[in-house]
Amino acid sequence: MSNIINDKEKAMIAIQNNAWAFVKNISDDLKSDREIIMAAVSSGPSVFLSFLADHHKKDREIVMAAVNSDGNALEYASDDLKKDREIVMAAVNSDVLWAGTALTYASDDLKKDREIVMAAAKTNAYVLELVSDDLTNDREIVMAAVNTDGSVLQYASEDLKKDREIVMAAVNSNDTALEYVSDDLKKDKDFLEFIDKLNTT
Repeated sequence: MSNIINDKEKAMIAIQNNAWAFVKNISDDLKSDREIIMAAVSSGPSVFLSFLADHHKKDREIVMAAVNSDGNALEYASDDLKKDREIVMAAVNSDVLWAGTALTYASDDLKKDREIVMAAAKTNAYVLELVSDDLTNDREIVMAAVNTDGSVLQYASEDLKKDREIVMAAVNSNDTALEYVSDDLKKDKDFLEFIDKLNTT
């Protein structure tokens, strides 16, 4: 007995119960139905967008629904939509672990957008590796990133590797950050006292 669903109403119910039904149980004809697609990408993982025809990957409403569900769906969006500021902002703010990873798939211009980078850095500190020198020298962005994972101090500007407050936050988050501290700061009395206290707790 076939498990393929050809009835649209039953297909919608199946997707509501388990988004993977879109991949496993829905007929090919229904997989091209826009309402079915919207239901699937709104509740399924990022990879669902990869199953769609190219014209659906250019559909702003479909892609917006997909990135709101899982920001990493941006990987499968059309190049034009990877340049869409609202789409990319939604992707890096999506409610999934490491949503900031979506910045990887954004256009080069949007990787220079301070507001987008700030949002991304709050969930994935490693976006510092992707951004311009101006932004790796942005104190607020770097502070947000090192508070998430101190090891990304390695991608901060040389000036910020000398910033006591930034470095303390980085080391407090991940002690491997000590490897990237400036030589000047390693001689700083207050910083050394901080490290001593950290080692005794």
